[in-house]
Amino acid sequence: MPSYRVSIGVGLLHPGVDPAGVVPAAASAARELATVESSDLAVTHGEARISVRFTVADDEHALAVGQHVVAAVDRLGDTSRPTLDRRAGPRWTAVR
Repeated sequence: MPSYRVSIGVGLLHPGVDPAGVVPAAASAARELATVESSDLAVTHGEARISVRFTVADDEHALAVGQHVVAAVDRLGDTSRPTLDRRAGPRWTAVR
């Protein structure tokens, strides 16, 4: 089964949102529709980005999972530049 990764830039959180709960919330949203392999938070070019890696059968399902994760994180704070990539050998390629 192919491996996918959704990545989302995260800015200001809404009042009352615990920063420690954002990555687990993103992973939980993905887990509702897919098997989650990993999740993490990194700072890339000065921007906090959440990444959730998961497996599903095809690109169509991956798009649905990606949209679901972005919607869940949108409820917690400001998001930017979401991306969805598919693992192809040693590389990640964008899903369009």
